[in-house]
Amino acid sequence: MAAFTTWRRPRAMLYAVAGVVALGFFVALEITARRYGLPGPVTNQVQEVVLPPKSGFLLYAGMALMMVVLTWRQRFIAVGAAIGIDVVFLLVRWAVGAKLTEGHPFGNGALWVMLGCMVIALTRRTGRERALLLKGAGLGLVLVAGRKTGDTWLLITAKSRPAVLDRYLATADHALGNPSWLAGRIVEAMGPIGAHVLDYVYIQLPVAAVIVTIYQLRNVAVERRFPRHHLVRTFLAIGLLGPAIYMVFPVVGPIFAYGSGAFGTGGEHWALANLWPHTPPPISAPHSMPFDEITPRNCMPSLHTAWATAIFIHSRQGPRLLRYAGTFWLIATLGATLGFGYHYGVDLIAGVVFALTIEAALRSLARGWDRSATQLVAHGVAVFVALLVAYRYLPVEMARHPWLFGPLLLLAMGSVIHGYVRTTRLWEPKAAPALRPEPQPELV
Repeated sequence: MAAFTTWRRPRAMLYAVAGVVALGFFVALEITARRYGLPGPVTNQVQEVVLPPKSGFLLYAGMALMMVVLTWRQRFIAVGAAIGIDVVFLLVRWAVGAKLTEGHPFGNGALWVMLGCMVIALTRRTGRERALLLKGAGLGLVLVAGRKTGDTWLLITAKSRPAVLDRYLATADHALGNPSWLAGRIVEAMGPIGAHVLDYVYIQLPVAAVIVTIYQLRNVAVERRFPRHHLVRTFLAIGLLGPAIYMVFPVVGPIFAYGSGAFGTGGEHWALANLWPHTPPPISAPHSMPFDEITPRNCMPSLHTAWATAIFIHSRQGPRLLRYAGTFWLIATLGATLGFGYHYGVDLIAGVVFALTIEAALRSLARGWDRSATQLVAHGVAVFVALLVAYRYLPVEMARHPWLFGPLLLLAMGSVIHGYVRTTRLWEPKAAPALRPEPQPELV
């Protein structure tokens, strides 16, 4: 028991420090957003206690994550309570004549249940049971808070970065054959059904992450403990670190920088020309260009690609259906990011490297650092930085020599993929060989 207490104390300190840092980050982001005249993540989250939530699906997905720590009886009670609260909200809004102009008419109940479980953990539970319920409720709330934080980050990038670097990426993208322009024409030829499918996959990426995570955490209620590493840790780390790169390399995407395209209005009033997706931009010396203060600078790297890559990686340990779903979500997300003109091809390469590097770092923290972990993470960081430097300072050379730089970009990404697969396979526990029974003498 003393050994268990000694082991728990540093972990408790680690969680306490992480909580303080997270709280400080939310407060700082709230203050920064207010300076730009915007509501921060804390304000947006508090409003959804009563007002129609922006994403009811995400709130119920967060509640589903929380329920991995509950018994089946408690799960039925939680779901029933959430639905009942949502019905009450619907009736009250109907009675007072409140019109739903934006957001979803459901989801408040799920948020109330998660907050209620947090209160129950603090007031009615002790010891391990309190810690487990707090982790479960915190996991669901952190997923929702991560979405709010990301939305605030995007607004801040638009307000604080008046100039964008799209010309650099559009020029560098010639080395890959302008894949966004090609994918845009393919999606346009698919018609509305194909576009709707890709759009749904693109928007509901967090729900796919929750499905994979629920499978990973399926034994938590029985074992009464969380695994050392799971998808939500990677998902949140990508969302936390990615916007910092947006601030360094602000880009709005081809559909905004190069015309409205075929899928509704883009940033045509600020666009260079209406070129996407039928006419690739000419090769010329790039420079920054001013853009509006509304469109997020959220292209470099492609975080949707990074998140889809993380889902694909974590689905590999699941059953065949989950592996197929992870593969489909990755391919469809790549098609949507390019086909809707949200990203350039070079964004996707950077997103894959970004995801693998973060995943390697988090897995190393969970299992313990060693030389192979350090080399893997250092290699990923070096390749990611080299990509950003090349996109910024060598785009014309990349465009003029596509048969050289195109394969180099793919090889750079491939080297990180190969290093990750090779190293993580060494980390997997080896199954002990089955013992063969020794031959016994036969009776004659």
